[in-house]
Amino acid sequence: MQGPLAASPLGRPLLIESAELPGGLRGEVFAEIDQPFAQVVQALARPGNWCEMMLLHVNNRRCKMTKGEGGAPSLVLAVVRRYDLPVESAFILRLALRTDQGEPDHLSIDLRSEDGPMGTSQHHVQVEAVALPGGARTFLHFSYSFQHTNLSRLASQAYLATFGRHKVGFTVLGQGSPDNPDYIRGLRGLVERNSVRYFLTVEAYLEAMDAPPAAQAQRRLENWYAGSQRYPRQLHEVDRETYLAIKQADRAAAPVRP
Repeated sequence: MQGPLAASPLGRPLLIESAELPGGLRGEVFAEIDQPFAQVVQALARPGNWCEMMLLHVNNRRCKMTKGEGGAPSLVLAVVRRYDLPVESAFILRLALRTDQGEPDHLSIDLRSEDGPMGTSQHHVQVEAVALPGGARTFLHFSYSFQHTNLSRLASQAYLATFGRHKVGFTVLGQGSPDNPDYIRGLRGLVERNSVRYFLTVEAYLEAMDAPPAAQAQRRLENWYAGSQRYPRQLHEVDRETYLAIKQADRAAAPVRP
């Protein structure tokens, strides 16, 4: 993927893809990041770090690490449908977490939830990291998919026809005007936006690891918001001050410890 990544129109080696599956959706992000593979493994292979990452997403309001079947780690994630909804309206995703480093230059993290909101199911997040030559950079592949019923599909389409009618994804369908390409909309646009938001949680966490420990939590928030604002047409929903205030309140209400 080196050629397509180098030619990415997004201003960095980053590609976004989406697909409608039989009964579901999948979004994928492929990127080269300026982080050593060893540091990526150090961060992602520790289950306790995942609540810190997930809480950077603007719609994720609470996260708790628990033990699932057989003592395997699991995340209990409270997610609101829009950032301005109260946390009491959140739905719960229970994500079983599995780490696999079968080879020294490859790491795979797998998070799965059988059940989801509004009749969705089989929520699956996968993050793969591959060491690049020289050791200073890492290739990341982020994938997010889920299954939906006719009812949940209709509910998503109703949202996209009302509150989400102006929202677009990243795939360019046509040139349109020079300053306003014709971006994909609808369900694939939705899954592309959410996939990038989750990818940014991982990247923001990694970028803050070199900060002093006391400054890392704030640095992660700043990094996530700045990353999302690189693509305001797709990802801007809230101003910086409001985002920081919400997230600082979330941490105060439900502190997360690795």
